[in-house]
Amino acid sequence: MLALSHYNSSGSLLLPRFSNDSGGRLEATVAMEGLSHQENFTLVQPTTSGIIVVVLSMTLGIVSNIVALFILVNAYSLQRRRSKATFLLFATSLVVTDFIGHLIPGALVLRLYLSGGVRPEDYSSSDGMCQFLGGSMVFFGLCPLFLGCAMAAERCLGVTKPLLHSSLVTTTRTKVSLSIIWLAALCVALLPCFQLGSYTYQVPGTWCFINVLNNTDEVDVAFVVLFSGLGLTSLAVALVCNTISGLTLVLARLRRQPGSHHSAKSHDIEMVVQLVGIMVTSCICWSPLLVFGLMSAVRSYTGSIGEDLSRYKNLMVMAVRLATWNQILDPWVYILLRRTVLRKIYLIAKCQAGLRSNVLGHWEPTPFQSSEKHEVHQV
Repeated sequence: MLALSHYNSSGSLLLPRFSNDSGGRLEATVAMEGLSHQENFTLVQPTTSGIIVVVLSMTLGIVSNIVALFILVNAYSLQRRRSKATFLLFATSLVVTDFIGHLIPGALVLRLYLSGGVRPEDYSSSDGMCQFLGGSMVFFGLCPLFLGCAMAAERCLGVTKPLLHSSLVTTTRTKVSLSIIWLAALCVALLPCFQLGSYTYQVPGTWCFINVLNNTDEVDVAFVVLFSGLGLTSLAVALVCNTISGLTLVLARLRRQPGSHHSAKSHDIEMVVQLVGIMVTSCICWSPLLVFGLMSAVRSYTGSIGEDLSRYKNLMVMAVRLATWNQILDPWVYILLRRTVLRKIYLIAKCQAGLRSNVLGHWEPTPFQSSEKHEVHQV
């Protein structure tokens, strides 16, 4: 167990003198507790179990992204259909972004956690490490949302307008689009370098994000509005595009003639299912941080946060922990929602249903009735 004790100059003058008797030790303990309640003495004790949880989550995220990256790269090298290859290129870029976004900020947070974090009175300050960590949080937060939106729009065009998609979407244009997405997220993350917003330490002093609770001013509110607005807009566009793609595929399957060739549609169904999985994961993991960050900044700027300050701090901590799971769950969308895996699950479920129907068929009353009638006729 690691322990880090911080105390200010006014608290150090009040520290008791320790004696060898039990009474002196008791007085020292009481005095230390009194100072901690007066917030002159701050004790931060990262537990061993907490460190183990952080290490295990980082390990799980790294392994998951590596497995998904191997699957996507292998599928991309074997793919001959251009529309599927474009989707796999987007998906591979998303997994690489998730992997780096899980590794770099996770390592910095773990370093802060092991050192005990910063003191509460230093939350408003911002050093180079905090600036880098806050920028990484914003950059690797916007990139998956932008990529998910671009993938949904590309699939919507491919499903609804296949001829237009084949003429517009090429590998070169896809790579240019990826570069634009990363550049746009980087520009947003670097805005505090131009005094357009700021990054500060957040409770419990082990991570950095946009200043939403400590002396929030106009540029901080504008920065949060931009970040949350871009994120929520990306989720909304992805929802609309995936809904259109899904309805189009369902209608096409209902209109399909029996015995017709539908292998191309099966590829489209697989890609849309994976996009829906990505969208649901992003909505669950990122929506709380986008909404709570915006609410915290607005209420802090207007001065109406009042006694709810501690509650908003806890909400921000829970929201950022939930957001980190997006980079762990995203790879499992490609691992579990592949066509081969879905087909095996379907066959297993079909076999189980067939066995159950066969077992129930042995207990149907019709065979017994027919046998009884046959015996009566014989008599």
